[in-house]
Amino acid sequence: MPVSIRKSYADTSGGQIHYRHTGSGGTPIVLLQQTASSSQMYLRMMEVLGEDFELVAFDTPGFGGSFDPSPQPSIEDYAGWLLEAINAVGLSAFHLFGHHTGACIGVEIAVAHPDRVASLMICGPVPLTAAERHEFSKQFGKPITPTPDGSYLLETWEYLRSLGADRDLALHHRELIDTLRAYEGRAMAYTAVWKQDWTAAYEKISCPLLLLCAEDDVLYPFFERAQMLRSDAKAVTIRGANFEPDLDAGSVVSAIRKFLADG
Repeated sequence: MPVSIRKSYADTSGGQIHYRHTGSGGTPIVLLQQTASSSQMYLRMMEVLGEDFELVAFDTPGFGGSFDPSPQPSIEDYAGWLLEAINAVGLSAFHLFGHHTGACIGVEIAVAHPDRVASLMICGPVPLTAAERHEFSKQFGKPITPTPDGSYLLETWEYLRSLGADRDLALHHRELIDTLRAYEGRAMAYTAVWKQDWTAAYEKISCPLLLLCAEDDVLYPFFERAQMLRSDAKAVTIRGANFEPDLDAGSVVSAIRKFLADG
C-alpha cells in the first residue's frame, strides 16, 4: 500500500512554510529543495523511503506554498526560517538531504547546529570559486518577467528543457508551474546562492557526508572537487540530469539507505 503523504504549514518569524510529511520511526530525514522546484520534487523518494523513515520536505520561502520573503534574503536567512520550521514540526535531531540550493542551505544548518544534524546528504555539491559563481549567475539568476504576449511561458519551458526536465513530460509540466510560481523567489534564491562561500561552510561540517551527482547535472564538473575537499565523504554517481530525485529516484533511495545503514 502506498504511504500517505500529508501536507501542512509551520509558522516562522517570516511567515508560513508549507511542508509534506510521511513515515515514522528513527531519526527523521529533512528534505530541502532545489531552485525553482518545491517539495513536490521529493514525492517519488518519499513514496519509497516513507516505508522505513520519517520524512519532512519543506517548500523554501518564495517557492511552492511557502511565504514570499522581502527584501532580498541571504542563505543564512533561508536557513534560519527553515530551522524555525523544523523546530515547529517538533524535530530535535535529524538527517538533512539538500539538492542544489537545498545543499547550500543544508551546509549552513549543519555548521550552525552540529549537535542536531546527524548527517548531511548532498545532491549536486556547490564548491565554486567566486569567479565561477559569477559565471553561473549570468545563466542562473535572471528574473522571470511576465510578458503580455506570454512568450515568457515558452522561454521558461525551454529553460527547463535545457536542464533535462523534458525526459518526463509530467515532470516538465510540474516544474514549469513551480518555476512560474517562483518568478520572484527564483531570482532571490540564486542571488543568495552566488553570494555564499559554500566551500568555507562545507569544510567545517562535522557530521557524516554523502555526495550524489549525475554526470549531466550542471554541477557535475565540481563533483570531484567536493570529494577532494572532503575525503571522508561517501560519493555516488547517479543519473537524472538536474532532476535526480525524480528521474533516478531508485538510485538516490538506494544510496541513502546504504549510507544510513553503514552509519
